[in-house]
Amino acid sequence: MAREDKQAFKQAGSYVRRKINQLCSSQNNSAVKAALAKLRRGIGKIPGSMPELWDITMKDLPEELTGKDETPSYGEWAVHTALTLFALHQQGKDLKSQCMNKEGMTLGIAVRSLIKSDEDENRIKRRFDAAATSESMEEISHHLRGLIQLMKAENITLDYPKLTEDLYRFQFPEARDSVRLKWGRDFFRLHTNLINNS
Repeated sequence: MAREDKQAFKQAGSYVRRKINQLCSSQNNSAVKAALAKLRRGIGKIPGSMPELWDITMKDLPEELTGKDETPSYGEWAVHTALTLFALHQQGKDLKSQCMNKEGMTLGIAVRSLIKSDEDENRIKRRFDAAATSESMEEISHHLRGLIQLMKAENITLDYPKLTEDLYRFQFPEARDSVRLKWGRDFFRLHTNLINNS
């Protein structure tokens, strides 16, 4: 069984930050729109299975994150999943004036921001629980897609480099519970702060 590399998850997050920054700073709007459209088509697909995404999800990927056999590496899964979900989140929004990537907006905080009522809480928490208890990258990608669509509708941002790090670590059974713990703490920390400040 693979052991978690303490530096590799940071490299995965840095790679996604760099790719999003490249998209945001590009002056070629049509190329950016085309890249985001391609990425959206990659949601739920296996990393590497769509050659048109290779230059976005694999070009300049650090050696430590690149797979060595016929299956995608943990790094390839984390990067592919985060970038395709970012493209979904960004759909219909201007990348320069309304980038949906925001540092510090962790998954737990972003999901908590969706809740406006007690009724929302049960519905959203069920969806979040389904994502957090996923057993595979395909499964968590499916559940995150639904949450991202809700965030998109409410203009709630998300820290995609941090999500990448979480997704990388989530693939290691020994790290999965610590990722879940962080998500739960962030989810309820915001709620507690809102109650204390009201």
